[in-house]
Amino acid sequence: MQVVTTSFTNKTTSQKSHLRHRLTLLVFITAALNPIADTEKVAFSAEKTNPPNIVFILADDMGYGDLACYDRKDIRTPHIDRLAAQGVRFTHHYANGAECTPTRTAFLTGRYQQWVGGLECAIGTGNVGRYDDAIRLRETHDLGLPVEEQTIVRLLKQSGYATAISGKWHLGYEPKFAPHRHGFDKTFYCIGGGMDYFHYLDTIAGYNLFQDGQPIRREGYFTDLMTDEAINFVKKQSADKPFFLYLPYTTPHAPFQGPDDYTPDPLPLDSPLQNQSKAPPQTYIAMIEHMDKRIGDMLRVLDEKKISNNTVIIFASDNGGTRSARNAPFSGYKGQTYEGGIRVPAIVRWPSVVPAGKVSTQPCLTFDFTASIARIAGVQAAKDKPFEGIDIIDHVARQADNIERTLYWRKPRGNTIWRGLRQGRWKYVSVSQQDKMKEHLFDLETDKQEKNDLKSNPQHSQKFEQLKLLFLQWEKKTRENRRGRPSK
Repeated sequence: MQVVTTSFTNKTTSQKSHLRHRLTLLVFITAALNPIADTEKVAFSAEKTNPPNIVFILADDMGYGDLACYDRKDIRTPHIDRLAAQGVRFTHHYANGAECTPTRTAFLTGRYQQWVGGLECAIGTGNVGRYDDAIRLRETHDLGLPVEEQTIVRLLKQSGYATAISGKWHLGYEPKFAPHRHGFDKTFYCIGGGMDYFHYLDTIAGYNLFQDGQPIRREGYFTDLMTDEAINFVKKQSADKPFFLYLPYTTPHAPFQGPDDYTPDPLPLDSPLQNQSKAPPQTYIAMIEHMDKRIGDMLRVLDEKKISNNTVIIFASDNGGTRSARNAPFSGYKGQTYEGGIRVPAIVRWPSVVPAGKVSTQPCLTFDFTASIARIAGVQAAKDKPFEGIDIIDHVARQADNIERTLYWRKPRGNTIWRGLRQGRWKYVSVSQQDKMKEHLFDLETDKQEKNDLKSNPQHSQKFEQLKLLFLQWEKKTRENRRGRPSK
């Protein structure tokens, strides 16, 4: 079955009419040349002369196995499950980073976060640099995503999209890094890595609820507030202008508070609910189920506006789960480059373009969605900063065969550096601490839990050395001109 997809840029009325005529002609030509083509899907693409709307939903610290559609039995997520049933569910999708900030950087820039510098590790609470480059940038008030960086948001805005973020930012505390400076028309966000869901204070009593670079006062559960803001944004959009909505939830990141856990005073700064590794199980479940409920409210608005068929919805997580999560069937946790720290759930729904009810085993990364969004919207990256992902949505729309790729991870914090590389079935993992290093080679086809280290196996020693060399070459290239590097 061939699925025809089309990229669009802004058109005048006459241009749109001309394009509609050409697309209609294309339908008849395609049908004539390929009588077994799926004419319903061809016709869908021809009819949609306006670019599709795009909604990118990002969970925070959600484990690979934290959804019902990923085999969690004690949790109900009917609305996310419905997205999976109506679209494609990925079983080999990876976050670009093992923590929040790096993945968000890679998504917005469409490139490995290592190119930017200082954002390979989550920015610490209160604007703290957590490794050498980040510490140096913090000292000069430069710890964040520079506005000079190319972002998919700015490209979309320049092409005519209305743009909004409602949720977690975590790409810089300084006003110069605020999301409205990166191309977002509407912003409503948690500025840091996490906050009290009712009082918006972090673990050092810093206030985190912002809009357009300024703190604002609101009342309510943050999951509700950010979803309501997003829904209001969608309701105000006109039919003749596409929109991009970035909806990065803080759920299920600590502190662990469900929608019914309001207290008159903020959580104590040393509350055990702030401990990422020790969530009360029922609270953790309540947080995810409520996020799912609010995602359902968003989907209902798209249906009511009759724009669901022309809206691409992407769901993913920013990194693997903490010890409070279910990362099964994998080992490892957030912050590590074992599978449990980086392999995450992901779903794409685009009716009549992406096939429904399919499962993709294609290895892919967060920034592959960036490349897809660019193609769908008809925007291009600058020649000196090309997108590094593949067009994963086109890949699953065509139901193409899996392709072998080489994927990379690097996450420093303090004196510890986690590294990872996947190529086909093979996985290289290392963790170094000052002058000590542990390295591993795993065969993911036979050892998904990464328990059987093949590094010292004579049959695989050449593969180990090959992958290690590939990683070192990539590491040197991407970090050579980064911000925050030591001055010569």
